Amino acid sequence: MEPALARTIWHRIESLNAVTYFAPECRDAPSRLGLQGFWMGYFACRAAPMGPVPAAVVEATFFNFHPGRVRRAIPGAWTVTDPSLLVAVRAEAAAAALRRLLGEGAALSLAAAALPDLERAVDHASGAGRPLFAANRQVPRLDDPVAMLWQAATTLREHRGDGHVALLVGADLGGCEAHALFTACEGVTPELFQQSRGWSSEEWSSAVEGLAARGLLRDDGAATEAGHRLHHEVEARTDELATPPYAALGDERLVELVALLGRAADTVVSAGEILFPNPMGLPQPQRNDGGAATPRPAGDAAGAG
Repeated sequence: MEPALARTIWHRIESLNAVTYFAPECRDAPSRLGLQGFWMGYFACRAAPMGPVPAAVVEATFFNFHPGRVRRAIPGAWTVTDPSLLVAVRAEAAAAALRRLLGEGAALSLAAAALPDLERAVDHASGAGRPLFAANRQVPRLDDPVAMLWQAATTLREHRGDGHVALLVGADLGGCEAHALFTACEGVTPELFQQSRGWSSEEWSSAVEGLAARGLLRDDGAATEAGHRLHHEVEARTDELATPPYAALGDERLVELVALLGRAADTVVSAGEILFPNPMGLPQPQRNDGGAATPRPAGDAAGAG
C-alpha cells in the first residue's frame, strides 16, 4: 500500500469524523449533559474513551492545545457527567448528523458496505504508543450501525493522530511550535491556531523565535529550506505509520473503499457545515475533471482534531 493512499483515506474518514465538531447535533449534545461551553464539551467528549483521566493526561495526548485551555475543562467535566455516558451520546449525535447529511438510506448503506472493512483495519492496527486509538478501540459496541461507522472512522483517525504527535515530539517540537511550523509551510493564517488552540500572541512569537534559532524559520516567520524539509519528513512519515491498519484489506478492496468513502465525504462536505480552513488540517476538496471531489494536498494540523 502506498503511503499516499493512507492520506487519502484519512481525508475521507476525517470528513465523516468532522461532524463531531461542526454539526449542530454534536455541538448541542454536551450541553444537554450539563457541560458548559464548546471547549469543555470538546475535551470531555474526545477524552471520554480514556475514562475520567486527570488534566495532565489530556494535556499529553492533546499536546497541541494550550495546557490552560485543557485545565479549564478537565477534570471539572468529570464532576458533571460520566465519560461512559459521553462516549455513547457523542456517537449517537454523530450518527444523527450523518443521517441528516447523507440521508437515512444512504447512511445505512454506507455502514453496511464500509463498516466491516474499517473494523478489520481497526483490529489489524497496533495500539502501541497510541493512547487515543487504543481507548477508542475499546469503546463498547453500539446497536446503531451508523454510530459504529462513525466510531470506526474516529478510531482510525486517532490512530493517525497519535502517530503524528509521536513524530512531532520526536522532532523536538512543542505544541505551539508545531503549529507555527505548520502555518509557515502550508500558508495558513496563524490566527486560526492561536484562537482555536489557545496560544497567545506572545507564546506564538516565542515559538517562532525558538524555531528561528533552530534554522527552521526566518525571523519574519517564513519557513526555511530546513523547515520545509522537516515538515515534509514528518508528514511523509505520518502517512507511512498510518498504512499498517489497511494492509488487512488488500489493494483491490482499498480502492473500492476509498471510492465509497469519497462519495460520502463529498456529500458531507458539500453541506457547508465543515469550515475551511480548519484547525483539523482537513483540506478543502477540489473537483477534478470527472466531477468527483478530490482533496488538495495538505498536512495534518499537529495531531489535530
